[in-house]
Amino acid sequence: MVEWVDTHCHLQMDTRDPAILLNRAGHVRYVVVPGVDVASSIAAREIALGAPGRAFYAAGLHPHEADRWSTERDGLLPLMDGAVAIGETGLDFYRNLSPAEAQLESFLEHHRLALEMAKPLIVHCRDAFLQVYEVLEQHGAGPWVVLHCWTGGPKWSKRFLEMDVTFSFAGPVTYKTGDTIRRGAAVIPPERVVVETDSPYLAPEPHRRGPNEPRYVNLTGEALARVWGLEAAEVARLTSERAIGVFGL
Repeated sequence: MVEWVDTHCHLQMDTRDPAILLNRAGHVRYVVVPGVDVASSIAAREIALGAPGRAFYAAGLHPHEADRWSTERDGLLPLMDGAVAIGETGLDFYRNLSPAEAQLESFLEHHRLALEMAKPLIVHCRDAFLQVYEVLEQHGAGPWVVLHCWTGGPKWSKRFLEMDVTFSFAGPVTYKTGDTIRRGAAVIPPERVVVETDSPYLAPEPHRRGPNEPRYVNLTGEALARVWGLEAAEVARLTSERAIGVFGL
């Protein structure tokens, strides 16, 4: 069986039973469940405890919630200690649900903690390519920086590629409107990529209008295989190897 790794699925934010979602994703070897605040990080840890060796969790504060960093920080620190990654964090200047200054402060703190704890950093980047690039350029990057749900075109893909980061692709690479994302993927070596669902959001085609789940992660991988002219099984192997190495699964 061709096996995949779903590096980003919010099973704790789905109304469906996570055990059922995992059971019907038999072709998915591992999943990483990131938190977006203290409560969701605790819930992610519970899912990981319920599926040992299959599910792993990350702990962090989403940029939408960044203005709560000062009150969430103490609760997140012990959760981060047992997590396989820090995040998701980053910058979102599309919705701007937290002030830019608060987002930047939270992002920098997550980055510092990831360095201190020697853990991967899951980075959300929406309408903030330049600002995320500047943070990483100044404070450090590498394979341990995972650019979650990457949507950059060739220009930004090439720039971040020079930083040796890990690119994570999700459902939008399958969309009819995803040509820019596919052109960005085309300039990235497959061995630098992981795949994700971001479930229950961003379901890939042909499930776009419904809820997402880990069993659909292969659809993103198959879209990338078409971009690179590779067999899907080879993309599964390469992205899984990258995921296992980066997250220490």
